[in-house]
Amino acid sequence: MDLPKVAKTSHYLTEVKPDRIYWWCACGLSEKQPFCDGSHKGTGLAPVKFQTGVADKVYFCGCKASKNAPLCDGTHKELKQEKLEINQ
Repeated sequence: MDLPKVAKTSHYLTEVKPDRIYWWCACGLSEKQPFCDGSHKGTGLAPVKFQTGVADKVYFCGCKASKNAPLCDGTHKELKQEKLEINQ
């Protein structure tokens, strides 16, 4: 399995709508971050489904290393800058 690429060294603050399904990009290759555009095909990685029953603002992970994926848990603060491979 391939490792994901860091899309952003912070989170994506996103307004979500109730009962809508969102597919979070887990590979870091999507041009539509933080959401999947199908770029993961052939990587061994797959998007993560996110759905909530309320309208809200959520912080989607941008570094792709969160232990609470698809939501940001602050892991990006622990990543060593010199080892990041930014896909921007």
